[in-house]
Amino acid sequence: MAKKARQRISYVLELDHSSSGGHRLGVNGLAVDRDNAILYSGGRDGVICAWDLNLDLNSHSDRNRASSRDAKSQPTTKFRASTQAHTHWVNDIVLAANNAALVSASSDLTVKVWRPELGDTEPHTIGQHADYVKCVATPNNADWVASGGLDRKIYLWDLNGKGKSLEIDVRGEDVSEKASVYAMSANPTILASGGPESIVRLWDPKSGKRITKLVGHTDNIRAILMNEAGDTVMTASSDQTVKVWSVTAGRCMHTLTMHNDSVWSLFSEDPELAVFYSSDRSGLIVKTDTRGTVEMDEGLSVAVAQEHDGVNKVVACGNYIWTATSSSSINRWTNVETGPDAPLPEPFRHLRASSPVSRSRKPSAASADGLAKSEIPANSILRISNTAAFPPDLNEPSEPNLTLGAVPWKGSEVMGDSAIPVIEPIHHLPEETIEGQNGLVKHKLLNDRRRVLTLDTAGDVLLWDLIRCEVIQRFGKRYLEDVEPEVNTLEAVAPWCSIDTSSGNLTVVLEPFNCFDAEMYADELILAEPVDFREDQRINLGRWILRYLFANLIDEEIKRDEIYRMKLNESVEKRQAATRLNPPTAISIPTSNVQGWEASDSPLTTPRANGANYPMSPGLAIGVATPANLLGISENVVTPGSPLERVSSQQLSRTSAEDYFSSSISSADAPTKPPTTPAPVDQTAAKDETPKSPVDTKDKDKDTAKSPSTPFGKKFRMGMSFGTKKLGRSASTSIEKPTTTEEKPEENKSESSSNHEKEIDDSFRGVIQKIRNDYEKQLLESPDNFVETKITPALPIDAPVLKLPPGTKVIIQEETSGGSANLYRGTVMSVGVDADIIEEKAPMWLGEVLLTNTIPQKDPVKVSFVLHPWKDSLPSIATADGNNRLNANRMLRVKKILAYVAERIDPQSEEPEPGALKPEEYLELYCNDQLLPNTMSLATLRAHIWKGGNDVVLYYKANGRKEIPKELPQPTTEDPAVSDPGGQQTIPPIATVS
Repeated sequence: MAKKARQRISYVLELDHSSSGGHRLGVNGLAVDRDNAILYSGGRDGVICAWDLNLDLNSHSDRNRASSRDAKSQPTTKFRASTQAHTHWVNDIVLAANNAALVSASSDLTVKVWRPELGDTEPHTIGQHADYVKCVATPNNADWVASGGLDRKIYLWDLNGKGKSLEIDVRGEDVSEKASVYAMSANPTILASGGPESIVRLWDPKSGKRITKLVGHTDNIRAILMNEAGDTVMTASSDQTVKVWSVTAGRCMHTLTMHNDSVWSLFSEDPELAVFYSSDRSGLIVKTDTRGTVEMDEGLSVAVAQEHDGVNKVVACGNYIWTATSSSSINRWTNVETGPDAPLPEPFRHLRASSPVSRSRKPSAASADGLAKSEIPANSILRISNTAAFPPDLNEPSEPNLTLGAVPWKGSEVMGDSAIPVIEPIHHLPEETIEGQNGLVKHKLLNDRRRVLTLDTAGDVLLWDLIRCEVIQRFGKRYLEDVEPEVNTLEAVAPWCSIDTSSGNLTVVLEPFNCFDAEMYADELILAEPVDFREDQRINLGRWILRYLFANLIDEEIKRDEIYRMKLNESVEKRQAATRLNPPTAISIPTSNVQGWEASDSPLTTPRANGANYPMSPGLAIGVATPANLLGISENVVTPGSPLERVSSQQLSRTSAEDYFSSSISSADAPTKPPTTPAPVDQTAAKDETPKSPVDTKDKDKDTAKSPSTPFGKKFRMGMSFGTKKLGRSASTSIEKPTTTEEKPEENKSESSSNHEKEIDDSFRGVIQKIRNDYEKQLLESPDNFVETKITPALPIDAPVLKLPPGTKVIIQEETSGGSANLYRGTVMSVGVDADIIEEKAPMWLGEVLLTNTIPQKDPVKVSFVLHPWKDSLPSIATADGNNRLNANRMLRVKKILAYVAERIDPQSEEPEPGALKPEEYLELYCNDQLLPNTMSLATLRAHIWKGGNDVVLYYKANGRKEIPKELPQPTTEDPAVSDPGGQQTIPPIATVS
């Protein structure tokens, strides 16, 4: 089975809906349905909106234009519907199938179709690219749509759901790095495309073969139009020009230079492109009319309006123009009359009237209405090209046009003293603004990695809780940088998620390689319902949030599991009924352990929902940094003279008796073992590998007799040892060999054979298949026993109950070469209903976390540190050779380090006296002369107090609440406290400090 691409889980926190409908970020796409007077818009928030315009779009009379100006103060546009079509920017939209379908292209790699008039609430995916999809195009009345993207491909998709009908590789034989498709236009016989390579390519949409290419632009091609006959192509480019091409001649016929900035958008409803609209990066909207002219240079080009930002899209219909910018709002402008009776200034009117082309024009019907028209300012008339004779160059400007938003002259040019006219748009204010909403534009993840500060487009700062998926505090209109110090905490938490606000929403992304790395202490939680946590219990953040994002899915899987087991248990009931008819003559009673717990050879058991085993936190150990000799042997290693049964009983007792946090402080230089379940060790093999030097054995037995036994030593399983490094390493190597060489091949063999029995899917469903295979295996081995459930989700003690907002979106994505593709998108409420889809699409690791409470095991991250007594006021805990370098899990708290120190300098009896002070009550820990809080972790201490890369240096001192001797008594061999009658590892004596 081929290895699947890496999959991730994302969830989107809901924003407040302050108003009905509207985009949260900039708008990239516009399309108008003339017959139904509906405007469609696609935004960078991934949303597609439909708006009722309540306008007559089929009339072009000046009477309607005048009446619309009179009603300017009364907005007519009403929100109609919207859909969260995509999870990334919508880059382009187009109406297809006689305006019955809206097709969208997005940076989430998908092409989708939405049919709201047919009752579709959600769009359907009809195609997918390997990179961002930049544009879509479709001919009138066609049943296909073309899409182009950054993957240098053009695809034709069937609108009826039949999938891909054609694929065109734009690179062809040139293998150009700039062959991405940024713009397209289509008719039934020709498909035109353009992009950063500055070449217009024409394709046959039936065969996919290239017809020709048009070369002439010098920068990215941003928009393309094609006339109805397919013999003329118009292109707009970042080289500030609009070019008109003859397909028949295969060359550029006209270069229009009415813009002085990158031209971003073109629009025309004219079958011959005689009237078209263009917009540029400076925000200038231009209408050009070439009707009735012999040459395009004789046409009229006027500056209609000026936006504050670059215009991504311009559309026109009837007497109105709509523009989309980086703002979440959409502006509507009044169209301008550019026909033969256009209200031009007097000098221009006489010049135009004397033109033979203009004299041949017939006056339009609108001029007979006798309505007063506002004259087009002279500074609003643009020179359509460098060779145009109209308008006359009355002031002899150094450049043909000057816009409000851009400086046309180059940086090396110097302006003369003569007055240069500035372009004055006809409209300074829009007729109507379709207001958008506020989206997130900036974020800051706080040190605890559970809270995020965000800034929205209105300037408001919000504080979010990533676990509860809600806003927990609002700060109003302030600088995010000013709020951060007020709410940030002194913590260092492992990265477990990433934040994305590119779509205007707060999206949290969980990757399988690190989403289970972060933990927090349960006693830091503020819960509505109290939970009886174990001492120093930690909550895994990734497991916690996943447990309740998919809570409904877990409930659904439990129901399905019950039904499946019910069918299996029917056969067991039949066997039991048959057995009752023929009762056995004797009954064998199996032996069981204390309290009915199952024996386990592993101290690192997987937490079970039935409470049979307590979850353990591996690797929280404090120990001497320098490896020791055979004076101290690791407790889980079988040594000569330590019976195998004794080791097994120790492991079982610790598994059941120790709490979640129990661990030891271990040597910083000692080799670390992966936190996997150790295999049973063969006593004979271990004995053969152990050095048999009589001196070593004698020394070991001697020091074992002198080892003090204390409650802390048992609880923290400290393996402190002393001696030369050479001896320590040889001992470690020789003892651990049996486990690796003897047992692992057997484990691999058994795993291999079981895998060959039944193949399972590499998906969420594979986990269910594993569980059901275990059921069947159990029935074969114990046909008379009922099958008990093996679905064991995390209990509230490991994942306290969360009530997430039901509309929180849940997304399953898969990595692709160009980004990430959505495999599933739903909500917290819908994941149960969508169980079949999730079983197929979701990764196996998610199934293991949700259904068996199993998270991938990783070696714990440790921090090395050195402990010194403050100004020698207390005994040193250094070993006989002076070594006091230790290491422990990064999450170990200061109070545990103090408990370790107290165990060394102030040993107590196994049963402390009532009212005895805890170590953190009479000892203090300092770093860089700062008193450390008892709940601070090693990671936080290193990041915020020590702030260095070397070993952290810590000092312990007494606060005077308890008398501690400055010297430690030397234990004697006869001292009964030295031996360890319970079979625990012995601890060598600590040198007396004089």
